[in-house]
Amino acid sequence: MSSDRLGTVSVWDPLVRLFHWSLVASIAIAWFSEEGEALHRWSGYVALGLIAFRLVWGVVGPRYARFTDFVRSPFAALAYLIDEIRGRGRRYLGHNPAGGVMVVVLLVMIAVTGISGWLSTTDRFFGDDLVSEIHEVSANLLLASVGLHVLGVIFSSLMHRENLVRAMITGRKAP
Repeated sequence: MSSDRLGTVSVWDPLVRLFHWSLVASIAIAWFSEEGEALHRWSGYVALGLIAFRLVWGVVGPRYARFTDFVRSPFAALAYLIDEIRGRGRRYLGHNPAGGVMVVVLLVMIAVTGISGWLSTTDRFFGDDLVSEIHEVSANLLLASVGLHVLGVIFSSLMHRENLVRAMITGRKAP
């Protein structure tokens, strides 16, 4: 963790940030493009590739990219949220426990949505109602999860008086 003269420290490395914003773009493109069209499919494939990258980077990447740094139990996340509501939430330099759970939820939802979308293009599952339903439900749950993620970022930014969006762009936060 390096510090600069402005009193900030490096938290999220360039690959985590590029992954994050590329994933935002690919999901937005998939959501707003016509299902079944090439743009929709390819943005889904890009999202799946990004998830594969993140799973590897979550094991071999730098400290704040590693899952061991921020993935906690749902109970730890709940305890953190209760503390936050009571105004006693601890500030984390990387992801807080609730954010860590949200990262896992988002990765799983994107994987389920992407894999079910891909399966629906294969000879075996083309036109299969169950696969189509899984794709639709997981896409809607993903959208709801994204909404919760954005609300969590806003809430945490306000509670701890820091701009988390800027931090995910610059990679830097106050220590």
